[in-house]
Amino acid sequence: MLPPLPMLREMLGGVINSKCRQGHAVEGLRAELDALGDSYDAFEAFARKLADLPLRDDWPYVEPSDWEGIEAECDPSRPPDPPGAPADAPGRARAGFLASCCGCVLGKPLEVNPTLGEIRAAAAAVGDWPLNDYVSEAMLEALGRRHSSWTDTTRGRISYVAADDDINYALLGMMLMESRGAAFTRDDIREAWLRHLPIAMTFGPERSTLLRAGLHTCGGAPPDFQRWATTWNVKEEFCGALIRADAFGYACAGRPRLAAELAWRDAGFTHRRTGIYGEMFAAAAIALAFVTPDPLELFARALRHVPRRSRLAADVRAALDDVAAASDWLDGYQRISRRYDGKATHCQVYQEVGTLINTLRFAESVGDGICKQVAQGSDTDSFGCTAGAILGAFFGPGHLAGRWLEPFGDEIRTGLAFFHERSLSKVADRVAALPALTAQAAETAESKRAAGPGGKSTDADV
Repeated sequence: MLPPLPMLREMLGGVINSKCRQGHAVEGLRAELDALGDSYDAFEAFARKLADLPLRDDWPYVEPSDWEGIEAECDPSRPPDPPGAPADAPGRARAGFLASCCGCVLGKPLEVNPTLGEIRAAAAAVGDWPLNDYVSEAMLEALGRRHSSWTDTTRGRISYVAADDDINYALLGMMLMESRGAAFTRDDIREAWLRHLPIAMTFGPERSTLLRAGLHTCGGAPPDFQRWATTWNVKEEFCGALIRADAFGYACAGRPRLAAELAWRDAGFTHRRTGIYGEMFAAAAIALAFVTPDPLELFARALRHVPRRSRLAADVRAALDDVAAASDWLDGYQRISRRYDGKATHCQVYQEVGTLINTLRFAESVGDGICKQVAQGSDTDSFGCTAGAILGAFFGPGHLAGRWLEPFGDEIRTGLAFFHERSLSKVADRVAALPALTAQAAETAESKRAAGPGGKSTDADV
């Protein structure tokens, strides 16, 4: 049942690279790894050593992963969340979910880490630039590569929402909020993943965490979630948590603090530092999209729910400046991408978050927005999906042309076990109910708190 030692050695090398990017002192560790004998005990001891490395003395960032540390590092002037949910929250949540499905399917055939330049050249070669519809097979031919999902996600072949991990996580979050509400725990997350999530539909930290969860069903000590996310976790800062934010943003319409807290609880199951902050930022942005009419203000307010001295906060501030100064979305993309000089690639967070800001600033409608997002390349399906969630909640119902939904025939397919609903409209109705469910649960909890243990209001509350 143990993984091969060469694979573990390669993983440890990847962790060293990650620790270097996170500002840890890694001098001599590569040589130490090379000198390690082929021993599971030695590898485990080395993995634990990597989890506890000190930061370099010159590292300027402060990036906690615990809730208390994150709270202390976030903007202390953040206002409290308002009570309840906006009156139009159901329609906007529904619009967000449907748009996220469209953005995901639009991006899936291109999920081969293309640049905007490559996408533009391929689309222009077949008369599809600027993008304004699902990807054609002719465009994929011109691009010269394609994702394996192209057979049911290209124009003329689409007849349902194709199964995808991004949509799986939105539905897992929906089911978690339906069954547990805002009080869900990481034990609840573990149980939901074990029941519903096939391992082949997971990647990176999600896959290793699901493996650990499965092994723990065989008995032994209770799971140590802290160690799950801090050892043997090569991609602990990648976007695997960010793409799980949608349901928490919908459920907390207009309430970014709660959305960010729920996203922290979810992200901390698998990720650390930027991996956590990315989901918090996305959940807060979706929640704010219900109530914030200005795109740049929306993301500036979402930034208040990210540690101020983190790398992600610095990059979001820079992206906000870049996009504010841009003449159009192509100029915005160039300004953002120049900062990374090709170093930001598939599944990373920093440049992708900048492109989300760029998309919303220049989107003329939901369909136009998902096209602009996907055209910016990199992780096209994941950020097409996230962009759709924000755009749908921001613009609301009536801003997504029917031609985007018609090919699906009201059918959604997922990669989830024990999820039997195939009607896209019925799933969208369940998403639309989340804001009211969450608001009602919060009101009930507040009433119980005010009533005190004996069912009557306490003196302190009076």
